[in-house]
Amino acid sequence: MTEELQTTGYARSHGPGGVNLDALQRMRSVEGQVRGVQKMIEQERYCMEIVDQISAIRAALAKVSESVLKRHMETCVVEDLRNGSPEQQDQVIAELMDAIARRVR
Repeated sequence: MTEELQTTGYARSHGPGGVNLDALQRMRSVEGQVRGVQKMIEQERYCMEIVDQISAIRAALAKVSESVLKRHMETCVVEDLRNGSPEQQDQVIAELMDAIARRVR
């Protein structure tokens, strides 16, 4: 979240204590997958096996992104739309649209 959007008390409260544990666990899993691919490359494994593993990592990262975006919409976006100024509301909608556009590319 950009500094400008961290103007409501609700958005500011989402620090380390508000981390989405599911997303954190998924990222740890992705970290392990990336290490596995590094080893595969070091061992000069078959290229298509490496490509398949990279595809799996991308899919796992997409799941994390989806989870974090969903949580953001359910918490920060809802709160800012309910309680934010008209400028904050416009800004949060623009940020959300940008995030969605990046996901569909």
